[in-house]
Amino acid sequence: MIGTVTATDLRPRRSWRRVKSSIMTCLMGAALVAIVIPLAAVLWALFDKGAGVAFRSFPDFFTAEIPVVSRRAGPGMGPAIVGTLLVTTGAALLAVPLGILGAVYLHEYGRGSRFAGLVRFMAMVMTGVPSIVMGLFVYVIWTMRFGYSAFGGSLGLACLMLPIVIGSTEQMLRLVPNPLREASYALGASKARTILTIVLPAASPGIVSGCLLAIARAAGETAPLLFTVGAASAYNPHLFEEANTALSAQIFGNATASFVAAQDRAWGAALTLVMLTFVATLAARLLFSRKRSA
Repeated sequence: MIGTVTATDLRPRRSWRRVKSSIMTCLMGAALVAIVIPLAAVLWALFDKGAGVAFRSFPDFFTAEIPVVSRRAGPGMGPAIVGTLLVTTGAALLAVPLGILGAVYLHEYGRGSRFAGLVRFMAMVMTGVPSIVMGLFVYVIWTMRFGYSAFGGSLGLACLMLPIVIGSTEQMLRLVPNPLREASYALGASKARTILTIVLPAASPGIVSGCLLAIARAAGETAPLLFTVGAASAYNPHLFEEANTALSAQIFGNATASFVAAQDRAWGAALTLVMLTFVATLAARLLFSRKRSA
């Protein structure tokens, strides 16, 4: 009969689909290997050269103050660890709420407006701005007036985190099905209540992932901190007062020094920074999964 398709006609199509599926699986596996190899090499170098430095003098490396004379061997990185936590936490408190609110406005309120398009375009432009430019910007508007402080570094890192949070949050909001919003409206909920109780909880896994990605990127930035934080070697737990330091700035300063002791401290600081980022990400994931299960 004309127009009928038999099982024999479908066999070549199925076999070709299997071939394409096998090819794409092989390509994805090759891409995974290509990513894992340099990552494993970096981690191996960090643990090979940094673990001995960091744990040989445990816990002094994580608690002692930074040597003023860079050529002197020995610990520590205590002030840099505290400064990294202080600067990164301040940047997260600035960028994460603003980024989530901005994404909510772009997708839920000003979806087709010109102003929303302008904000989205500017966020896209900020994504490609070099970090050193952000550092110079904060140096001009803040550091030249108020001096070096951890808050200046938080401003520079927040400028780098903000477009990442906006972009990732907006993408997650787009994945929330519209029937969920319509069902909430049908029950008499307002738009704001629908966003708070339906939309944001549904998109929260992706939002948390985007925020963690932005925080991890900010924790490893160096250029903005060179212009805003300063170069302290003692503990400074204050966010707005006096110069501070961070692990990324210490890595840059010690790695470029010509003394073996300084370079060893740079390897130890690099391993410490990776460990802090991993622990913070793991803790946030565990806390978020417990809240969802509860």
